[in-house]
Amino acid sequence: MNVNNSFQVNQALQQLQEVASQARNEPVQGQGEAPGADFTTMMREAIENVNGMQQTSKGMADAVARGEDMNLTEVMVAQQKSRVSFEALKETRNRLLEAYQEISNMQV
Repeated sequence: MNVNNSFQVNQALQQLQEVASQARNEPVQGQGEAPGADFTTMMREAIENVNGMQQTSKGMADAVARGEDMNLTEVMVAQQKSRVSFEALKETRNRLLEAYQEISNMQV
């Protein structure tokens, strides 16, 4: 489960970096997306991955609160991964909004 969460975090961060690079009109490093994948699909998958990490983190924290035998280190790591991935998603959203506002303010 720990390896799977790490893979999901890395995958979500890679997708967010690709979206951010595309928003800045930079070449994408390690083009790993499937043919035909579009922006909406990539964002939806990134949001779902972040949501999954948050749910996992909350479930682990709830288990600790109930007194279940959980490794506290794993719980804290899951919470930090969740927080970092959410912050990356939020920053991507902010940059996309800035780009949209800049484009909408351009004179034709």
